[in-house]
Order: sequence, then structure tokens, then C-alpha cells
Amino acid sequence: MGLMAQEMIQLYDAYMAEEPSPLTDLPIQYADFAQWQRTFLTKGDVLESQKQYWQKQLAGAPTILDLPTDKPRPATQQAHGAIEMIVLPPELVKQLQRFSQQEGVTLFMTFLATLNVLLYKYTRQSDILVGIPVANRTHVEIERLIGFFVNTLVMRTDLSVNPCFRDLLIQIRQTALQAFAHQELPFEQVVDALHVERDLSRS
Repeated sequence: MGLMAQEMIQLYDAYMAEEPSPLTDLPIQYADFAQWQRTFLTKGDVLESQKQYWQKQLAGAPTILDLPTDKPRPATQQAHGAIEMIVLPPELVKQLQRFSQQEGVTLFMTFLATLNVLLYKYTRQSDILVGIPVANRTHVEIERLIGFFVNTLVMRTDLSVNPCFRDLLIQIRQTALQAFAHQELPFEQVVDALHVERDLSRS
């Protein structure tokens, strides 16, 4: 959406100034990417190595994160929900950024570690999986291309040894970097490879 908005602004500005379109032709189109992805995943052992990574990474993983709820779960999941927006004070964000840099992790990794601690607190489950949407724009040719490239990566965290927060950050960093290195496999194929039993009441 951001790319589309930028292009619309550029086109509108050019139109108002009675100038030609400032947009240059893209080297590839979305259909080219789809064909490349299909070819890439069927070439050699790429598909198999990606599948093997995720099968090993998620072997024996729990299929349910048992969060306490104030109402019974419906038999079929509903799309009724809400978003809770919070704004962190700028000084706190700066402190978190400094802390993350000192620990050799990104701010995202620090927040993910914090989320895992929070989920452990409420569920008492030490094996936690969190789905992370990623842009999946791993090639320079598609950075300016409008299309749906998003994929979901599963970040698995082991809290069974009650790690200190710094040790948890090390684990999160390693998990995240490995997941990003294996992000080419579409999430649907990961689910299929794991033969997960579906439950309409849960994601």
C-alpha cells in the first residue's frame, strides 16, 4: 500500500504540472516473480532443504497456546476482535534501542523476547510459537513492485530452562536469523509438511 500511495502521489503531481509520468518501467512484473518462485522452489533440493529445516525446527511443537480467556471459545473462529494501540515514550524507545544494540540484537528481537516472556506468564507454557509476518522482498528487483509477497514465519522459543533475559535474546536472535534464511517456503507449505491437525476454533 505504501508503494501504491507513493506512485499515486507522483502521478498526481505530474498530472497537475502537466508533465509526463515520472514512473519508470519495472524490470519485472508480479507474474515474473510468481514464475521465478515456482521455478526456485522446484529447482534442485531447494524445496526439500527448506521443508527439512521447518520440519526439524517445529518437530513436536505444541499446536495450541492456551491463553486464559474471559469467554468460552466458539466452535468456529470469528473475526471479531480489536486492536489495542499504545505509544511508548520516546525516551523509553531510545533506551530499548541502546539496550538492543549493546546486546547485538534488533529492536524487533527485543520486543519478541518480551512478548514471549509475557505469553509464558499467562500460559505457563515453556514452548511458545509466534507467527511473524515478513515482507519477503529478498530480491532488489521486487523492492518497487506492487504485489503480495508477505509470508509468515514461525518463531519458536524454549523457556523450559528459565533463561535470563540476555540468554533469551541470544536464543531469539539465532531463531530469527535462521527463520529469515529459510523464508522462501510459503507458510501454507510449511503447515502441509507438518501435517498439523486443523481446528476451526483456532488460527
